[in-house]
Amino acid sequence: MNIRSRIWSLFSAIYPWWLRRRFGLHIGNHCVISTGARLDLTVNPQGIYIGDNVWILKGAIVLAHDHCRRSKMDVHIKNNCVIGLNSIIMPGVTIGEQSIIGAGSVVTKSIPAHSIAVGNPAHVIKEGINVNNNGQLVE
Repeated sequence: MNIRSRIWSLFSAIYPWWLRRRFGLHIGNHCVISTGARLDLTVNPQGIYIGDNVWILKGAIVLAHDHCRRSKMDVHIKNNCVIGLNSIIMPGVTIGEQSIIGAGSVVTKSIPAHSIAVGNPAHVIKEGINVNNNGQLVE
């Protein structure tokens, strides 16, 4: 294993711990959260609940407040989910276990477990899927 891989491995283990400790996010075990992902860390960081083995990729935005309505709403991302590049998760949404949110999707309503959702607004295109602990689709 080269030095770059070792540094990335160490950093990816420390970053979720730092988010838990500094901002009070509820993050499960073995999560991979890109440093390019934007979580609602200023207004309502305690309203973000992330399960185990979740992958949040670069450019994804997870919001837990609505400035226009002056409300704070919790966001729940259950176990073994993958949030694609540049996706937006709106406040008050629950993403069910083993679900995949496609790149560039805007999730405005809750997504059921074992499904793939894509689009703006996101809609379910496939149900009955399984995702392993590494964020990969199991056939």
